[in-house]
Amino acid sequence: MQDRFVAVVSTELNIPAPRVSATAALLDDGGTIPFIARYRKEQTGSLDEVAVTAIRDRLAQLADLEKRRDTILKSLEDQGVLTDELHSRIQQAGSLTVIEDIYLPFRPKRRTRATMARERGLEPLAEQLFAQRNDCDPDAAAAAFVDDEEVATAEEALAGARDIIAEWISENAQARAELRRLYQRKGIFRSTLVRGKEAEAQKYRDYFEWEEPVARAPSHRILAMRRGESEKVLSLRILGPEGECLSVLERRFLKSHNAAAVQVRLAMVDSFKRLLSLAMETEMRMETRKRADTEAIRVFAENLRQLLLASPLGEKPVLALDPGLRTGCKLVCLDAQGGLVHDDVIFPDRKEQAAADTLRTLCQHHHIAAIAIGNGTGGREAERFVRGLNLPDVQVVMVNEAGASVYSASEVARDEFPEHDLTVRGSVSIGRRLADPLAELVKIDPKSIGVGQYQHDVDQTALKNSLDDVVASCVNSVGVELNSASGRLLSYVSGLSEQLAHNIVAFRREHGAFRKRRQLLDVPRLGPKAFEQAAGFLRIRGGEYPLDASAVHPERYALVDRMAGDLGCTVLELIEQAHRREGIDLDRYVDDDIGLPTLRDIIAELARPGRDPREQFEAFEFMEGIEKIQDLEPGMRLPGIVTNVTAFGAFVDVGVHQDGLLHISQLADRYVKDPNEIVKVAQKVQVRVLSVDLDRRRIALSMRTEKSVDG
Repeated sequence: MQDRFVAVVSTELNIPAPRVSATAALLDDGGTIPFIARYRKEQTGSLDEVAVTAIRDRLAQLADLEKRRDTILKSLEDQGVLTDELHSRIQQAGSLTVIEDIYLPFRPKRRTRATMARERGLEPLAEQLFAQRNDCDPDAAAAAFVDDEEVATAEEALAGARDIIAEWISENAQARAELRRLYQRKGIFRSTLVRGKEAEAQKYRDYFEWEEPVARAPSHRILAMRRGESEKVLSLRILGPEGECLSVLERRFLKSHNAAAVQVRLAMVDSFKRLLSLAMETEMRMETRKRADTEAIRVFAENLRQLLLASPLGEKPVLALDPGLRTGCKLVCLDAQGGLVHDDVIFPDRKEQAAADTLRTLCQHHHIAAIAIGNGTGGREAERFVRGLNLPDVQVVMVNEAGASVYSASEVARDEFPEHDLTVRGSVSIGRRLADPLAELVKIDPKSIGVGQYQHDVDQTALKNSLDDVVASCVNSVGVELNSASGRLLSYVSGLSEQLAHNIVAFRREHGAFRKRRQLLDVPRLGPKAFEQAAGFLRIRGGEYPLDASAVHPERYALVDRMAGDLGCTVLELIEQAHRREGIDLDRYVDDDIGLPTLRDIIAELARPGRDPREQFEAFEFMEGIEKIQDLEPGMRLPGIVTNVTAFGAFVDVGVHQDGLLHISQLADRYVKDPNEIVKVAQKVQVRVLSVDLDRRRIALSMRTEKSVDG
């Protein structure tokens, strides 16, 4: 069975079968995607995480398909209708849709009009009509089925026979396949306003009278129409090309031009309008929803990746301000490791001098390197106040606080700060986001971070799986400091569950800092397999062995020791002295277990042990004096931060508490198919204001040159 799956995946993904097979074996053995992509390159042929993920997901889909195939075969066998021909058709079916089409005539179903007609003994009449022989007189044939109890008239008999024929037509696998292709190519979405819902539906007014081809409808519009329908303000249909659909059915089912064929045609039209068109609409709804979900999840996942990998300030003391007008600005001071050392409240608007004195004193006493200010209500006013103090050697940075309130009320926050209230926890989250966005944002449900679109409308299981993959990928690509990481961060490390992460933190509290990676094996319930999967992604800076601070896996320590021994130096000298590494002949160390891809990775890691793949942090400032939407005027050029990327453009924070839209047509002077070609979440950009709608609080922005716009 696995070999059959491997062949299918190899063909579909255009990956050599041996690589697919090796990857499947590693996955079956409990290997994680980051581990396989990083430390098993020889087996997989250096497949990256994207390819390994695609193999995993397609193998899972094929396994589910096989389960359904087996279930259907058993059902047919139990019914006593499984023939060799039927068995062969089901075994050869390559998709769930085809299997279900074959199974449809045999699927147990509720009582239908055709069922009731059969119960009245009208199936033989249906068979006579369906044969469409010239010697068949429908009225005479129907008269033979009239009786006083079940069938009162010949017309009633014909109607029952047509119901049976209509069901036969609707369950024909070939006919369904042809109609499905027509709906896919030529079907249309039709969205209309529900009468009497004008007031509630204003945000959907673009869809009050809307038609769009199913084949070309983008994800965001499909999801918008579906949401309007779920809110009962829009009526949504998917309509097929009726004339072409009926022509397909005529070619397939009309064999003559006689009286019996007239009855069959009546049944065929009824079958399409009452059964097939609704079945096709249901299928297209499912298919387009899946397509829309897949694209929305892809965009969300890409945005999340960019946000998680945003530049960190690094291990520096930070003062964080959560702005507040009525209740004051809640501030916290964090040490270089993100530990809370002080909290307070200041009132810049009412007690300006006292607030200034407090900030100056705290910055000096705690050697503050940067002040993080939440970008919520009052954020720009707080920023103006802080910058006006001209604090020496202190960076002032606005931080996106989306989701901070969710964190502050979470169990994770309560565990970290059981003696502090929500305001303190929220301020801590803002400060830690500046120091290390990845380490802090993993504590928050990604759906609360504000980089998705219609995230509550898409398949929640698929969304969670995709976002979990992204978080794990980011965490493991950066690496985790074993002696300072939170339990939540550790839980995303390859091979570690939430329980193992909790055990590591508990062990650390009881026994002190880890001095070497091998100590992980002393953690309760952390066995050799978990150690194998996790160790390479965990860092111990200042530990007993220099390689513990790197991404070199412990299984390769002996190899590095051998390299150092061959050069007559220590491992530390091999790390610190480039000329030592340059003298290594990698071919000497190639064997059946290790090849050049891994050896090159080791040398690269020795050159920059534990290197952080994220870009260097650069401070950002909004334009001074532009703090609310009323301050904006068309033509203004402003600095901004990209907060969200969608299929139709990007949203940019320009410091006025309302993100502006960079429509995809305004991203560049050239045609842009995917906004991610031009911008990423957390990217700093320069934009021009096109228009401002104060009533609807909408800001239109552009990155195109004025010359190109004029042209």
